[in-house]
Order: sequence, then C-alpha cells, then structure tokens
Amino acid sequence: MGLTAEAMLDVLRAVGEETRLRIVLVLRHGELTVTDLTEILGQSQPRISRHLKLLAEAGVVDRHREGTRVYFELTGHGAIGDLLADITSSTDPHDSVAAADLDRLALVHSRRAASAQEYFADVARRWDQVRSLHAADEVVEAAVVEVAAERPYRTVLDLGTGTGRMLHLLSDDRVGRAVGLDNSHSMLAVARSNLERAEVRRIELRQGDVYSPPLERDAFELIVVHQVLHFLDDPARAIREAAQLLAPGGRLLIVDFAPHSLEFLRAEHAHRRLGFRDETIVGWLEQSGLDVGSCRTIEPQPDHHDRERLTVSLWTGVDRRPVTPSTATQEVAAS
Repeated sequence: MGLTAEAMLDVLRAVGEETRLRIVLVLRHGELTVTDLTEILGQSQPRISRHLKLLAEAGVVDRHREGTRVYFELTGHGAIGDLLADITSSTDPHDSVAAADLDRLALVHSRRAASAQEYFADVARRWDQVRSLHAADEVVEAAVVEVAAERPYRTVLDLGTGTGRMLHLLSDDRVGRAVGLDNSHSMLAVARSNLERAEVRRIELRQGDVYSPPLERDAFELIVVHQVLHFLDDPARAIREAAQLLAPGGRLLIVDFAPHSLEFLRAEHAHRRLGFRDETIVGWLEQSGLDVGSCRTIEPQPDHHDRERLTVSLWTGVDRRPVTPSTATQEVAAS
C-alpha cells in the first residue's frame, strides 16, 4: 500500500534538511545511538536528539531501548522504507560530506567490534569445547538452511540470537524484516559487530526475554530457536511464547541436542537440560497449538577415544491457521 500525499510530504520535509539527511544516509548502514551520531556528525547531543525526534515523528526512523542505551535505525519496510531506499540510493557516493561521515562511522564500528570481540574471547573457549562434541558447524548450518528453505519466508526472528549467526545465514534479498532477540547486551554487541562486518543490512537487534519477548504477535513467518532451550528452566514456556509470534502458516524451527549424559555441561556451561527427546519437543509444540512438521537428527562424527558425543536434532512446528489469500500471493511472488 502506497503513501498518501500528506504522508509522503511529511517524509520529504523530514529528510529535506542537511543534518537530517546526513543522519538518514548514515543510518542506512545500521543502527546507531545518539552518542554515535554526535561523534559522526560533529554536532551537539541536544541538536542530534531534536533531529531524531523529527525523523521519528515522520516515521523515518525507529527507536528501541537496549539496557541503558537507545538505538535508532532507518525504517526499512513498507512504503516509507521503499521511499527512503530510493532517496539514499540516489545520493552521490563521492559527496565529500557523506564520505567523511562514513569514514567516522567506520571508526565507530571498529571500536564497537574491538569491544565485542574482547567479550567474546572470554567465552569462545567454552563454546569451542561444546562445538567439538557435535557435528561440524557447517553441517548443522546446512541442515538449518535446508529446513528453512522448504517454504519461502519474508519475516524471520532468531530467539536467543547470540552471535547473530542464524540471522547471517537466513537473511537474503527476499527477507523484508529480520529480528534477533537476546537477553545479553554483551552478546548483542557481538552480533551487531559480526553482522556489520559481514555487511548484513536491515537487521533489528532487540534486548529481551524469550519468556516475554517485546515483539508483536502474528508477525513472523519463520522463527528459529537455535541451541537455546537447553539453557532454560522452562523451555516449554519459551515455545509457547514463540508460537504466539508466528504469522498464520508460519514455522518454528528448533535446533538443540538429543538426550545425552554429559553432566559436565551443567556445571561448566550452565546447561539446564541434557538434551530433549523427540516426544518431549513434539508434545510442547502441540500444546502450543502448532502442527508438528519434520524431525531430523545430525549424528556426530565418531570419536577415536570412545567418548560420548552430542547428536543435534531439528524440529519444526507449523502454525495451523490458514494463510490468507493476500499472504499466499506474496509468498508465490517471493519464491
């Protein structure tokens, strides 16, 4: 649905000022705080805040809170998103002011990356120990992509996004909206850094609890819960909450471990559950009002020392509400 003439004029008036246009051109490369924008544009925080307020009132930018920080991002969907894409793509890439802003943006990104990787270095050793116990990441990721590709999707949510790897894998030109949710500010910093480095655009990162996700219901055609449930005290509740976020006909993809007896994962890696039986996950999906789709496993490589290894399981649940005709038409076009 297109914009009314009045709404279009609101957007054009908001963007039609030098500082606000500079903000828009910088934000097309990813979300930023007021502090970031103050540094990049070389203007005072009150001035930047006033411009952001005007842009937000016109629907040009969205804002979200992450702990004590507030991030701003360019509206990337709907008619306003299309109009902004036309405006930003028409800008001369060699404009001296815009080029200088991007140079300062690169410095902000590099500091962000250094801080995020310092944190991740502290936890990477422990993650590598667990990863060595199951099939190679590329094998698991290929299976995730294969299952996700069984039906086209235009909106995707990664619950417990961690490093943002699933968003990187599952976001392509067909996806109009991709959101990553995590309760850890530090892990969101890692995800933000990784996605910026991979030049994955228009990703929304949100801080929030999987038991009470701060997201609208019926909004996502694909939801991924990758290696999250075994950390939770109440995984069934997390599945119920995820099911509420699915659009009609949408799919929930769960990736986790099959049952095992590696008790050290509780003490050393904070695992609450030592894997899940198929019937347990199937029961939770059905109790959440979902039809059960595929169930598959990825066996680990044999261990020469005869140690127990981890089997990775993938389960899908499907929202049983019929897809509306308009949605079906859009899905066909997307495929």
